Amino acid sequence: MLDVGTDAPSFELPNQHGESVSLESFAGRPVVVYFYPRANTEGCTVEACEFRDARPRLDDHDAVVLGISDDPVEDLADFADDYDLDFHLLSDEDGSVATAYDSYGEKQMFGNTFDGVFRNTYVVGPDGTIQAAFEGVTPEGHAEEVLAEL
Repeated sequence: MLDVGTDAPSFELPNQHGESVSLESFAGRPVVVYFYPRANTEGCTVEACEFRDARPRLDDHDAVVLGISDDPVEDLADFADDYDLDFHLLSDEDGSVATAYDSYGEKQMFGNTFDGVFRNTYVVGPDGTIQAAFEGVTPEGHAEEVLAEL
């Protein structure tokens, strides 16, 4: 995990609409950067819907939510449409941004080993530094944890 107080790594990725989104475009605002393993899976859906439902309270803090996975743009578009997700879902297909945020690497599931995204979240402060870090997030109740940090 990146340390609180360090500069957040810069990035620019396509969102669910194929539009380019950069961290820098939200300078001066708190940004919730959450990494999730796979769109349209149970835990990832719970987490995304909690951020969606917390939107009014996130807006009270002028906070932006950016969800990042290694899913292709098309899968993110379907995920956003299926659950009315009203924030940016970013496609990091090669895992380079997740790697920069210590949120990508070797995983094991059902006896198989593969590279994938870890469920971690960072709150990037208005000054571009890491304000809070959450490792190995439990999806249920996570939006509340993030709100407590804002």
